[in-house]
Amino acid sequence: MRAPLSWLREYAPLPEGTSGRDVSEALIKIGFEVESVETAGGEIDGPLVIGRVLEFTEAEQKNGKIIRWCRVDVGEQNNGSYAKDSGGDDTTSRGIICGARNFAVDDLVVVALPGTTLPGGFQIAARKTYGHVSDGMICSAQELELGDDHDGIMVLAGDDLVVGADARPVLGLGEEVLDIAVTPDRGYAWSVRGLARETAHAFGLPFADPVDRAVPASVGDGHPVRLESGGCPLFVAVTVTGVDPEAPSPRWLTSRLQQAGMRPISLAVDVTNYVMLETGQPLHAYDGAKLAGPIVVRKARGGETITTLDDVERPLDADDLVITDDSGPIGIAGVMGGETTEVGADTATLVIEAAHFEAISIARTSRRHKLSSEASRRFERGVDPGATYAAAHRAASLLVEYGGGEIAAAETVAGAVPELPTLRLDPALPGTIMGAELDADTVIDNLRLVGVTVAADDHELTVTPPTWRPDLRDPYDFVEEVGRLYGYDRIAPVLPPAPSGRGLTRSQRSRRLINAALAQAGYVEVLSFPFLGTGDLDLLEIGADDERRRTMEIANPLSETQPLLRTTVLPGLIAAAHRNTSRGLVDLALYELGSVFFAPEQPIAAPRPGVEQRPSAEDLAAMDAAVGHQPRHAAVLLAGDWRPPGWSGPAVPADWRHAIAFAETAARAVGATVEVKAAERAPWHPGRCAELSVAGRVIGYAGELHPRVIEAAGLPERACAAEFDCDALIDLAPDLGTVAAISSHPVAKEDVALIVDEAVPAAEVEAALVAGAGNLLESVRLFDSYTGPQVGEGKKSLAYALRFRAPDRTLTDAESAEARDAAVAKAATALNAHQRTL
Repeated sequence: MRAPLSWLREYAPLPEGTSGRDVSEALIKIGFEVESVETAGGEIDGPLVIGRVLEFTEAEQKNGKIIRWCRVDVGEQNNGSYAKDSGGDDTTSRGIICGARNFAVDDLVVVALPGTTLPGGFQIAARKTYGHVSDGMICSAQELELGDDHDGIMVLAGDDLVVGADARPVLGLGEEVLDIAVTPDRGYAWSVRGLARETAHAFGLPFADPVDRAVPASVGDGHPVRLESGGCPLFVAVTVTGVDPEAPSPRWLTSRLQQAGMRPISLAVDVTNYVMLETGQPLHAYDGAKLAGPIVVRKARGGETITTLDDVERPLDADDLVITDDSGPIGIAGVMGGETTEVGADTATLVIEAAHFEAISIARTSRRHKLSSEASRRFERGVDPGATYAAAHRAASLLVEYGGGEIAAAETVAGAVPELPTLRLDPALPGTIMGAELDADTVIDNLRLVGVTVAADDHELTVTPPTWRPDLRDPYDFVEEVGRLYGYDRIAPVLPPAPSGRGLTRSQRSRRLINAALAQAGYVEVLSFPFLGTGDLDLLEIGADDERRRTMEIANPLSETQPLLRTTVLPGLIAAAHRNTSRGLVDLALYELGSVFFAPEQPIAAPRPGVEQRPSAEDLAAMDAAVGHQPRHAAVLLAGDWRPPGWSGPAVPADWRHAIAFAETAARAVGATVEVKAAERAPWHPGRCAELSVAGRVIGYAGELHPRVIEAAGLPERACAAEFDCDALIDLAPDLGTVAAISSHPVAKEDVALIVDEAVPAAEVEAALVAGAGNLLESVRLFDSYTGPQVGEGKKSLAYALRFRAPDRTLTDAESAEARDAAVAKAATALNAHQRTL
């Protein structure tokens, strides 16, 4: 919301010398975000004057463009310095080339004379163009940064304008304008009225409310109105007759519209826009001669359409709130009017609408039609219904003052102002919440400043919010109002004492260790949104009976294509990989550690405890059960080269080994060991998928993605991935508080090679060796796998490095050999393995 400082001063009598910066700082202290304080035309330097067009001739150029060669009186005597072809000799005019054609002879225009610098550093000088010397420039609003309109130059109106006078005061240049980012819950601040009220509060000044008329009881004497939907509880219609259709908007009004970022159009449109900016109440003016029958507010019917003021024909939805007459829809309520009753160049009778519409209905309609307007943006944030009557009469008075005519005595007020709920408030609550000493009188005074009606008894306050504050719904909303007006800077910060003996939980410490280890190993962490769609699960070829299909739907999703909470981290990684590869980054090792969400097998209604006290343990457990299981998963996606080619050797492609190493690295960080064996699970390649388990419990899978998944996702060939339950890994890992003793005695090294059937997994052979070796075994590692004629058909040789160590002595050769033989014997018994001579 852009608000000129002079406009705020009309309702908040700021002291002389108060600058826009001062107002900005004061508003920031009471909770508003002031994005900038600008000075209109602050970059303009040099002679900028009012000129009168004396005459012009048009000429078509070779490129088809038509230019005007103008003689413009700028109120100065000829000193003989003008170029001859500029109309020199004894005239007092300058010759100026202009490409616009929206002005006529005797029109008053804004002229930048040579020596003027316009916004953007554009310097004006006399220069020859199109065969003439252009001795200045006739300016448009866009060139002066007074608006975005560049369809033509600015044409001024007013009997008090003097040719040759400085144009800055006339255009409002030099005016400070505050640009304020208004939060959605403060719809009242989308108006000069609301911002002036807050400015007055911030400076401790009286506030003069421009809304000076209460909405009367229902009256039906004016244009007939029927309300057939609860989405419109109030509708005011005021008629103005005998308006001069050609009457221009006053200069002060158009200047303020431009400073607020709106383009002047015509008197009727400018007045309704001005009053909307002033009071916050959107208005609409109908051509009274084009209305057919009574105005009816209702829901749209099947098959109805409307052509809105932007010349677009729009099919209407049954949930759209529309304004109709006997001819059909004439406006989308709260969003945009229709062209059938549009005010035109011959409109003399105007029916002014000031209505109140339900915020949610307008917001949904605006989004449904992808049609956002100044009116809809205000209605969907909350508009003061108490301002409808005053705003309609304010607009009618301006139309009469500047367009002639008169206000019809008969008017219509259909419906009534909705009542806001009255609440009970403990006067000690604001001080308790803020940690400040606030007595009841301070609380009452601050609430009344906001407009709240307060009645006090011995123990409680009865509070009723004003009509412009529908956001005040519960006691803590009133606490916030007291706090921001009292001043957050006056509340002494007090750090709560840290309880002794606490710190990071075991889970938090473990996750930090895992993250640090993965990053150090070369994997790159990414963060993605925890949402997915059914198409993501289809892409991963996850079957209907898979638990990952047990999803939870979001009530108000950010994207209609991703309305579900994720049950796997892989879709986010695939999307991140696709974005990177599309930009030429093909060597990827992306991982994410985040929550996944599984719906409960049977829907459970969650309790909704009050906010007066902490929920009980039973309530918390019931709420946890209702939202389902939410473990943290870790996942990685690998593509391209793990190590690029260089002088040290050829490239090392990222493959399934690095996917498995991802899980092993995470496990080592918390002192656990991952067991690996072949498996089949979507979306991995059925012959290149490994099951990951810890202490006999399956925690995830790793391997090469299925070729169909790679092709559908647009990933590089042979892309690999892993995903495991990080919470399960941490639960199964040994307690981080226990530290194993480190032996000072040397290690005994023994290597064995075992021949087993080719179908026997290496993990089972390793498990047998561990079981047979006993307590002296420190580690076992597979370092070679061989198939060939030397071991026989259908057989394979697996070579393991066994490391033995005792905590209290140096092992003898006989002891290490005995442990090695016991390990081999166990493998032979369990897996029919026999030792191969190395």
